[in-house]
Amino acid sequence: CLLFVIYYCFFGLLLLFEEKEEKMIANRVFGRRGFAATSTTASRVLCARRHASSTAAPTIEENVFGSTEYGSRKMVTLIPGDGIGPELTNSIQKLFGWLKVPVDFEVIDFHGSDENASERIHDAINSLKRNGVGLKGILSTPKGRATRRSLNMELRTNLDLFCNVIECKSPPGLDTRHKDVDLVVIRQNTEAEYSGLEHEISPGVVESLKVISREESLRIAKFAFDYAVLNGRQKVTAVHKANIMKQGDGLFLQCCKEVSALYPEIVFEGMIVDNTSMQLVSHPQQFDVLVTPNLYGNIVSNIGAGLVGGSGLVPGSNFSKKIALFEPGARQVDKDIAGKNVANPIGMIKSSALMLRHLGLDAYAKAIENGVEGVLNGSVLPRDVGGDASTDEVTQAVMDTIAQQHN
Repeated sequence: CLLFVIYYCFFGLLLLFEEKEEKMIANRVFGRRGFAATSTTASRVLCARRHASSTAAPTIEENVFGSTEYGSRKMVTLIPGDGIGPELTNSIQKLFGWLKVPVDFEVIDFHGSDENASERIHDAINSLKRNGVGLKGILSTPKGRATRRSLNMELRTNLDLFCNVIECKSPPGLDTRHKDVDLVVIRQNTEAEYSGLEHEISPGVVESLKVISREESLRIAKFAFDYAVLNGRQKVTAVHKANIMKQGDGLFLQCCKEVSALYPEIVFEGMIVDNTSMQLVSHPQQFDVLVTPNLYGNIVSNIGAGLVGGSGLVPGSNFSKKIALFEPGARQVDKDIAGKNVANPIGMIKSSALMLRHLGLDAYAKAIENGVEGVLNGSVLPRDVGGDASTDEVTQAVMDTIAQQHN
């Protein structure tokens, strides 16, 4: 009995220490200088590197190809979206089913053109609040002056998904113009030009408001610097146009400078957005982490996607203090190829691996990441990177590669 008491006391202290450590990290990210402390879920977002290297994670042989005999299954919101979204999310469901990943999907299926889309988006919001984690395709918004607000923005603002992270890394095996690109774009996700505040002040004259706030600028800057520290990054570049928009972008740049003073180990620089675009296409290896306001992040991340092989290869994620939503990084609907079984599923597959790491399912994530790397080094390639394989064939090739690696 005494041995059991000592055993449980020892492991109880270990758990308390780990929880205290996660709270300290969370407070460093969100809690310093007046921000509300975040949850353990959000701290896990920034601790992915630690979780990925944890020795406690089960091995592939233990649980990837067999049934889950312990622990609980994870419920995840799945929003197929528009265009190629349903095909890509179908690939994930097929892959997860084959791997026996302990994840169940709550599917919220609707389209941006649906008459009841504005109501259905609230079903998606409620599902994400309930589950805390989601995977989605991109929702389209009908064009025109009198149409509703972007449904993607409805999700981000209602759930306070303030941060968008896009990873742009040169894939092994692919012949791209630039080699050794490894940059991360951290984009403010809820304000600036995407606030949707515009109106016609007189016939033929429209005023569109760009909203930059000190609170949100500090928050995204703090996220970027903590991401750099926790992921072994060396430099943060703040992308701006403060030479012209002296108050709005000037405030964003000033907030980034203030936060950088808290991280003397990280190199900081500011760079004007047009120069950033030129530098990205001429010498992208100089960049490490880029932190941006909303619109610039959209532009810079799509340039980054082009540098490493295209929009079909780049994963993305969005975070609030309590919710994580994963999606392809370049956010392309691609209606012109929808339903033709030619879309590249790699970006969505890599996004799903990021989601699994967030959920603590590192063995499954590692298997998928290795499978993707094997495919990109092989002969079964998607059409947008020089191959002729269909969506289904690429998905099957990832599964075949995983099976070969673990036979």
